[in-house]
Amino acid sequence: MWNPYERLSPPQRRVLGIASVALVLVAWSVITALDLVSPARLPSPGAVSEAFARLAWDAEYGALPSAITSSPLLDDTLWSLMRVFVAGLLVIVIGIPIGVLMGASPRINAALSPMVDPFRSAPVVALLPILVMWLGIGETLKIAFLFIGAVVFLVPMVRDAMLAVPQEHWILARDLGATPFEAVTRAVLPMARPRIMDAITVATSVMWTYITVAEFTNAREGLGAFITNAKRFSATDQMFVGIFVIIALALITHAILVGLKKRLYPWEAEV
Repeated sequence: MWNPYERLSPPQRRVLGIASVALVLVAWSVITALDLVSPARLPSPGAVSEAFARLAWDAEYGALPSAITSSPLLDDTLWSLMRVFVAGLLVIVIGIPIGVLMGASPRINAALSPMVDPFRSAPVVALLPILVMWLGIGETLKIAFLFIGAVVFLVPMVRDAMLAVPQEHWILARDLGATPFEAVTRAVLPMARPRIMDAITVATSVMWTYITVAEFTNAREGLGAFITNAKRFSATDQMFVGIFVIIALALITHAILVGLKKRLYPWEAEV
């Protein structure tokens, strides 16, 4: 029981996971069935399921009009996915090279660390008013906010992934005739790639945690705007639907990235 190195079989993990979720649902159902909490504050699982079904299929149901499909929930989901995808591409294209350079060169690391490391603990949400002044309230603001919120975590993690590679790999490459730059790109960087993949996974999860904040400002589409409008009309069941959809999307993207890592780097231990 109390062995942190014990490896559970996939069936054991599934059973324990399903049991914990079922326990929460049972407790939720009992609380709402006994009216221990007002339905305006905590709707029942059945009410949330009913709201999900109507939002998923009825274009006339919900706070916002349908713009892309016949489902308002699907519309908002697609908008949020698009924003996370675009911001994620920018995080990868910009953040990974900076992190690699910092991990490959102590001089670059010393120069950039004072500007990078503090932001990991800084409240990124506090930058939102400044971004509004600089970028306006359009799509650029939302993408930029998601980018900043994720890149401040990705860059240090990529740098640390480079520094975690044992120095012997760089020395061995040098002994075989590689230049210092070749030793970094052909010996150190390949060894750091699995941990860089972990950094991408974390950055993606961070963007999903910030999606409601990013879509709060002047957003008519997106799950964050959906939740905000549901709150405005006191539609608590719809608020829960939006929250659960965000959680589901975060779990799905996490599972996809973890699966991609296993396929690309099968020798690495599971995250």
